[in-house]
Amino acid sequence: MAKQALIVIDIQNDYFAGGKWPLVGVDAAADNAARLIQAFRRNADPVVHVRHEFTSDSAPFFTPGSEGARLHPKVLNQGDEPVVLKHFVNSFRDTELQSILKQQGIEELVIIGNMSHMCVEGTTRAAADLGYPVKVIHDACATLDLEFNGQRVPAAQVQSAVMAALAFAYASVLSTEEFLAA
Repeated sequence: MAKQALIVIDIQNDYFAGGKWPLVGVDAAADNAARLIQAFRRNADPVVHVRHEFTSDSAPFFTPGSEGARLHPKVLNQGDEPVVLKHFVNSFRDTELQSILKQQGIEELVIIGNMSHMCVEGTTRAAADLGYPVKVIHDACATLDLEFNGQRVPAAQVQSAVMAALAFAYASVLSTEEFLAA
């Protein structure tokens, strides 16, 4: 069996109620993320947390050093679980994520977190391009309503479109229950 790691992307305070950029369904997704983190810890499989901070205090959310940029209490790292700081959508770009995975001999990735249509998607595509087989756990990811060309696109449709695109060529897309049962 290939050695796998759980990549927990941007489950941070600003995405929750009271934060600067709340997502639709983020509490349920974080609850599933917490279940997955516990399963990885029980199996002694690596968990790598990714935390986004913008480089400017004028950013709309995740401002440097803010409470909103901190990891949410439901998914805090424990022990020697690394926290990768990133400033871009792709969690591999200008970070130590790739070297952490190589040092631990990781061959497969399981990806969860926020936002589905940005950092989850960007990181999944980058991971696949780097040669990792990837699983995305769709109900441990959250997004929000978007707008395109004057039309509102509900979060559920954004989520479905992103997961369908990832499942087409970049990752296996599973529910938390499907993953835990396997």
